[in-house]
Amino acid sequence: MKLNPDFKSVKFKTFMYFVLFAGFLMVLLWTLQVLFLNNFYGAMKTSQTRMVAEQLQEAYPHETEAAFHDEMDKLSRSYDLHIFVISFYDGTPVLFYSPLGNNLLQEYGGSIVSIYDDIVSNDGGDVQRSQVENSTEKDVYAYASVLNKEDCGSNYEDAMVLYIFSPLRPVTSTSKIMTTILIYVTIISLILAFIMSLYLSARITRPIRKITSSAERLAHGEYGIVFKGGHYTEINNLADTLTSASIELEKSDLMQKDLIANVSHDLRTPLTMIRSYAEMIRDISGDNPQKREQHLQVIIDESKRLNDLVDDLLAVSRMQSGKISIEKKEFSLSQAVLSIARTYRVLEVEQGYQLNVNCPSDFIVNGDEEKLKQVISNLVTNAVKFCGEDKQINISLQRKGRLVRVSVEDHGSGIAAEDLDHIWERYYRSSSNTVRTSEGSGLGLSIVKEILTLHKATFGVDSTLGQGSTFWFELDLVRTDKLLPPPSDEEES
Repeated sequence: MKLNPDFKSVKFKTFMYFVLFAGFLMVLLWTLQVLFLNNFYGAMKTSQTRMVAEQLQEAYPHETEAAFHDEMDKLSRSYDLHIFVISFYDGTPVLFYSPLGNNLLQEYGGSIVSIYDDIVSNDGGDVQRSQVENSTEKDVYAYASVLNKEDCGSNYEDAMVLYIFSPLRPVTSTSKIMTTILIYVTIISLILAFIMSLYLSARITRPIRKITSSAERLAHGEYGIVFKGGHYTEINNLADTLTSASIELEKSDLMQKDLIANVSHDLRTPLTMIRSYAEMIRDISGDNPQKREQHLQVIIDESKRLNDLVDDLLAVSRMQSGKISIEKKEFSLSQAVLSIARTYRVLEVEQGYQLNVNCPSDFIVNGDEEKLKQVISNLVTNAVKFCGEDKQINISLQRKGRLVRVSVEDHGSGIAAEDLDHIWERYYRSSSNTVRTSEGSGLGLSIVKEILTLHKATFGVDSTLGQGSTFWFELDLVRTDKLLPPPSDEEES
């Protein structure tokens, strides 16, 4: 089987990162072992010897002889040092004390005298040096210091000298042992790193591959897919986000299909009417002026209905795409409401509807007057369609702190609680089971929502089944003026 690794894949790069990291650690260990072990060992023994000498120098004048000897014994065993104190009387060395007794005097005899001569020539200063003992041919680090320097003055014939010899033991054999161990450690570490890198890279990339596979299904139109994550928070968050996107895409697809179906249905009806009545004029009523006028009026009405539907669709589309901007200015919201209410007076006369307007003050707001008039008109039209048997529509303006609320109330059949969040959607009236059906375009409330959203206004609906509904929105209040009386019918005309 021919392998074609993807060198840019997460799996390959994760694998290589682990292997390179393990290789770097092995190179570092070998470098320390080969180049720095001997020097590091010597430096550590030198540092330990100096530290022990300082402790004994501080302890000598303050401790009893027995306590000082105990301190020497402890430090000698702890750091593997050869420690003894030599008394010099008339230049002759005499062992004052050593944890190992006289056993080491012969071994370091030559060094003791030589170091003492260096102390005398150095005016009692400390002596430290690395040397090879002639008797044993071993490398040692020697340190010597006069303990009773203050008592000697300028004459060191009666000096008490502290000698510390630290054998720098050959580390060649130890180095070979450590090298052998390091070889095994290197082999085992590289094998484990190889295995762990394969396992972890596969573990990390497995959920990503699953998400990719599900995303390909989503790209081919299979919505409602549940993306599964893995053992990592970031991948789980990605899976949850894609799952939410899949659900929203499914909803959007269903709404789009409903929109196409509803638009097709609404367009078909007036087009069918126009065609049918045009054929009737051609075949039947062409020579009958009265019937021809009736049929032509139907064609005109259906054309207007068709034009209104297209205008509403275009308006919603342009608003949602952000191609329509609002032109804000200060205007009287109260006068706008009263003006719209006057346009519905014909319904009071011809069909018995009653519009009640409660407007206690002249509320001045900042907004797009024409578009907000369209909002109020759509809400009133909606209330007229569903006002119920009493045909009562109540329009009220009420101040709420720095806001003014416009409410349109009807006493119709109301809206079910589960439908309240959906009534602002396009064509929801015809794509749901709600009883609130009408002959309108089904876009009125959707247009209301888009315009109020552009104004960043708060809006909503309160409804109870069997009692009616109240649609409302709130705008920022600029000021409140005295409400002027509305013009009479003669003045308006």
